[in-house]
Amino acid sequence: MAQAFFFSIFALLFTAVFAVPTVEPRQFSAGDIINALGIGLVTDIHAFITLDSLTTNLISINFDVKNPLPIELTIKSISSSAGLNNTEFARFDHTFPSPGLIVGPLATKNSGTIDNVLVTQGVENSLDIIPLGVLDLLSTDANVQAATIAGHLGFPVPLDGLKQDNVPTTYNLTLS
Repeated sequence: MAQAFFFSIFALLFTAVFAVPTVEPRQFSAGDIINALGIGLVTDIHAFITLDSLTTNLISINFDVKNPLPIELTIKSISSSAGLNNTEFARFDHTFPSPGLIVGPLATKNSGTIDNVLVTQGVENSLDIIPLGVLDLLSTDANVQAATIAGHLGFPVPLDGLKQDNVPTTYNLTLS
């Protein structure tokens, strides 16, 4: 009888312990860490607006990206949304030609020209932001290989949800 009682208490305790839901600790991504540390990877943006842009709402851009690490990084592709005050003004997806955009250790590299950047509010409706000279990166995802050698090998580091405020931006208007 005593054994049955202790067995019942043990079974009840066992059931109670394993019935309690466990809370998984939140996993932080590399993008979360970069955002929390306030490490801005983009040093500046250059936007090129042509007369055709007024009808197509497509512009070209390039940007400078800095590598704060003592290892080579290679950006394979990037998807970004930029704007001001949480209003998106531009969006693009770009895959760099193989092997990718190679950024040396502790170096800065220009992306080269990226065409077909969509001006989501329309070029005419976006002209008011030009005098401000800055853009916020509202959400940027980058497919990066870290510790590459001349753009090859390395290991993948997805940088998702990167955000950066007040990136210096220049606008080049070619309306002829």
